[in-house]
Amino acid sequence: MSPNAILIRPARPGEAPILTELCIRAKAHWGYDTAFMAAASRLLRIRESEIGAGSVLTAHAAESAPCGVAAIVPLRRPNWFELSHLFVAPERLGQGVGRALFGAAVALAGAKGATHVSILSDPHAAAFYEKLGARRCGAAPSGVDRSRLLPLFELAIPHAVN
Repeated sequence: MSPNAILIRPARPGEAPILTELCIRAKAHWGYDTAFMAAASRLLRIRESEIGAGSVLTAHAAESAPCGVAAIVPLRRPNWFELSHLFVAPERLGQGVGRALFGAAVALAGAKGATHVSILSDPHAAAFYEKLGARRCGAAPSGVDRSRLLPLFELAIPHAVN
């Protein structure tokens, strides 16, 4: 693999702790205080059950440790999935890791029958999702602080007509 190549693969059993740590480190990069990060940590956790369900993807470059993670979960609304996680190691921001993970996560959701993906975005990531074609459709309360509204996006997944 070339030094700039990014490999996206399904997460493997046992990787939940390292992927959770990556999520926490990536979120903390934006300067959130200790109290916020403590409250957010439960929402940043990657679970082994999600890995077992084939819903978690990892990004790897030349280094062996994951440099990004994305996860999708089905919603109650038929044919809709949520991008529940998309985090990139701070030292790899701006290098295409997030874009590659986003594309792979959308493709995975499509393979699982999704026609749309919902994204509750951190405010720092809103421009990223807009640049990748997601449409802002409103705001929703944060799982950490219900009084804090976060940008809500949706993305229609194009499917080939049979």
